[in-house]
Amino acid sequence: MGRGVKVAVIGGVFAVMVGGAGYGAYNVVSALDGGGGSGAAGASVKSGPPSGDEVEETAQKFFAAWEKGDAVTAASHTNNASVATTLLTAYGEEAHISGVEITPSAAAGASVPFTVKAKVAYEGTTKPLTYKSTLKVVRGETSGRALVDWQPSVVHPSLKDGDTLVTEESATPQIEAVGRDGEVLTKERYPSLGPVLATLRERYGAEAGGTPGVELVVRHTAQDAPDSPLLTLSKGEPGKLRTTLSAGVQAAAEKAVKRYGESSVVAVRPSTGEVLAVANNRADGFNAAFQGRVAPGSTMKIITAAMLIDNGVTSMNEPAPCPDTATWQSQTFKNLTGMEPNEGATLANTFMRSCNTGFIKLVDEDPLSDSSLTQEAQERFGLGRDDWQTGIVSFDGRVPASDGPDRAANAIGQGEVQMNPLNMASVTATAITGEFRQPYLVSSDLDDREFATAKGLPQSTAAQLKQMMRLTATQGTGRPAMAGLGGDIGAKTGSAEVDGQTTSNSWFTGFRNDVAAAAMTEEGGHGGDAAGPIVADVLRAGG
Repeated sequence: MGRGVKVAVIGGVFAVMVGGAGYGAYNVVSALDGGGGSGAAGASVKSGPPSGDEVEETAQKFFAAWEKGDAVTAASHTNNASVATTLLTAYGEEAHISGVEITPSAAAGASVPFTVKAKVAYEGTTKPLTYKSTLKVVRGETSGRALVDWQPSVVHPSLKDGDTLVTEESATPQIEAVGRDGEVLTKERYPSLGPVLATLRERYGAEAGGTPGVELVVRHTAQDAPDSPLLTLSKGEPGKLRTTLSAGVQAAAEKAVKRYGESSVVAVRPSTGEVLAVANNRADGFNAAFQGRVAPGSTMKIITAAMLIDNGVTSMNEPAPCPDTATWQSQTFKNLTGMEPNEGATLANTFMRSCNTGFIKLVDEDPLSDSSLTQEAQERFGLGRDDWQTGIVSFDGRVPASDGPDRAANAIGQGEVQMNPLNMASVTATAITGEFRQPYLVSSDLDDREFATAKGLPQSTAAQLKQMMRLTATQGTGRPAMAGLGGDIGAKTGSAEVDGQTTSNSWFTGFRNDVAAAAMTEEGGHGGDAAGPIVADVLRAGG
């Protein structure tokens, strides 16, 4: 900014004043009240949407002040001047961005797209910076003025509330993340890995042996998240960090999640617990594949079936009748529309058709209790104990002991159960091997962290679960999605109703040889219809 910035105190409020430019008292007051001054005494206040001329004029004034580095004047043309001043001041002083040239495109109604060209200069190093953003012009609620609707994304599209821009020597060295076969993994080639790589750098940058560089970053002051690099001025020396990811499987996962919005997938190697791929297609950048907490629907029946077998309630070829409805403590549960009842069904038949009522009718059998499903999940599948050490932030599931209707709902993946694709890929891996191997992205040799352990499943239980999943993939609800996949395959479908959504979340988990994968999407409804093809594509690449 560099324009004689001074700080004045007016009525106990700090305001930034720019000296020498004839910047008057009206604008100081306007900056303090968000551009909400009412204008001349007795003047009528305009209402309604801004006209095309007002949109153009407001955008031009905002851009002109921004280009000059005049944060206060630019902010006075917004509807949140105090917050805008802080970020626009940091743009010059903390991010060291100067030489700003803004080129607006044709307005679309009240929205004005624009391109920013600037430079970032720090300790003798200068790099060009170019990006696109959009602003919207609205009518001030009290002033009637046409004002820029303030959003941090106006300044840069990567900014959210509470974020700021900073250019400085990086707190941790950059990493060169490599896959299991030595391929370099970058967010440019694998966009879903952006948040994952940022977290890996935050945790392992120093251990990987690199030296810090200088970067322009988004500092997420409002979230517990690592800085997000935008521009590298000097690289330093990246440290090499070996991960378990497979470039080929990751590429398939990246492509597969593009099928549906708000979708996530994880692939693991059951024999080792190594994570082969993690991908998300989400506008918010959240790593739902590892951190999501949502009901898993009927994929939960893998754990429920294991509980029934381990407690001697039934087994694969023993009865699990599938009536039209089942009532548990005054709540009635139904099956998917069109499912034919089968009072003579075995557990295998009920499992592969994903019959809800067959599982509901068995959850009150002796010796089961309110905590039986919780114990099965924790002791056999390693879930719900908050002790997984994957290498990045992850959630390891929640299967609480529940009474009342939730005890039955939990058994079919509704109620209070929470999972994510990482959890369900691990469930499948445990089910088909009988061994719980905690999933991980980075070897524990790097930081001596302790992996979670669990006792796993009796081999007879694992053999039955694996066979029931095979039947589901070849004869049951998973057949359409898994068609055409060779090798040893198995699957389980699921759909979960979520409050506020018009369609159910789609879930699918499956295996092919020594690869297990699970996916969830908020679009597409039934598991085989949406999440199923995502998992099949990943298994095709990795299995």
